[in-house]
Amino acid sequence: MKTKNVNLLFAFVAVLLFCFSCFCISKINQTSNQLINCRNHILEFKENILHLKNKSENNRQNLVQVLNQMKHEITQIAKPALPRLRHYQFERKVTTWSDNEIFPNRFESLKIFLPHLRTAEKIYPDIAASRGKAGVSFALGITTINRGNHTYLKQTLTSILSRMTLEEEKDSVVIVSVADTDDYLKSVVDMVKTKFKRQVQFGSLEVISIPTHFYPNILQGKEAFEDLESWQMKQALDFCILMLYAQPKATYYLQLEDDIIARNMYFTKMKEFVNSLTSKNWFYIEFSVLGFIGKLFRSKDLLDFVHFFLMFYNVKPIDLLLDDIFLMKMCHWKEPLKSCKQRQKEVGIHQYRPSLFQHVGTQSSFPGRKQYLKVRF
Repeated sequence: MKTKNVNLLFAFVAVLLFCFSCFCISKINQTSNQLINCRNHILEFKENILHLKNKSENNRQNLVQVLNQMKHEITQIAKPALPRLRHYQFERKVTTWSDNEIFPNRFESLKIFLPHLRTAEKIYPDIAASRGKAGVSFALGITTINRGNHTYLKQTLTSILSRMTLEEEKDSVVIVSVADTDDYLKSVVDMVKTKFKRQVQFGSLEVISIPTHFYPNILQGKEAFEDLESWQMKQALDFCILMLYAQPKATYYLQLEDDIIARNMYFTKMKEFVNSLTSKNWFYIEFSVLGFIGKLFRSKDLLDFVHFFLMFYNVKPIDLLLDDIFLMKMCHWKEPLKSCKQRQKEVGIHQYRPSLFQHVGTQSSFPGRKQYLKVRF
């Protein structure tokens, strides 16, 4: 009888311990879920703060533009009307700046690295189609030039825009930068206003162009397109100007090219990956391993990247300069290179796999060159 009572006591204690363990595990899981929710709320709060900051900067830029436009119109009233120097037979909104006007600060820095611009009257891209959309999460930048009979831009834009949800489209802006002749610019504007009429009307798709005076003399003329080194220098400047234009529009900037396609739900996966990072101290995120395609930057860091690219645009292709700027900014001068390279993989540069973007163009934008680079897609 005594042994039976002892066994019952042990059984009762075991049941109590089991129930207590289950209770503790339940509480731990509940606490863990609460911590995760708290972290998500904090991340969401940070994103909202960044959105407000971008909207404030955009409002400031808009105010400066309005004031400058008023000054320009007052000046024109006091002067005889001057003939137009350029005229397009399609709608084109061009932002102009006179000698006494204030340049947007981010474009003012071009004078430091490109001395020929110090006497320029206007340092701002031409706006061919835009609703001035800003304060969004993502700006997607695409530079394009004429490839003759080989064009991939329509396919690229179809892939990028059709694989966004309407909510994602509202929270982003796609910017096409035309770095070529007026004839090619006209063809691009006609194409986007026909094929992507809704996106243009709602401001989710913009077209800008880079005036030829942005480039040094050695990069102007037909010869610049026939020499690989000059072509790479011009390409780097094209990327830099597009980055400067996009910088105040969004929290993040994604660099793309005009001959890629996007994976299904690429935008959703990209946003989820960015929000999943517990540390915001990252250098950039790589959503494609090919060249400069699919590189995501925080907009607040873009000026640092652009200034570095402008210092060395005539030394290396821009995708190779990405490695150099990491070494300059993130590595101590006494640190072994191997150690820094390892840290580059672990901390500074996050890589999303598999790639969200595939390169489809075989005709390079450099005349006569074929390229067949692909990723596992």
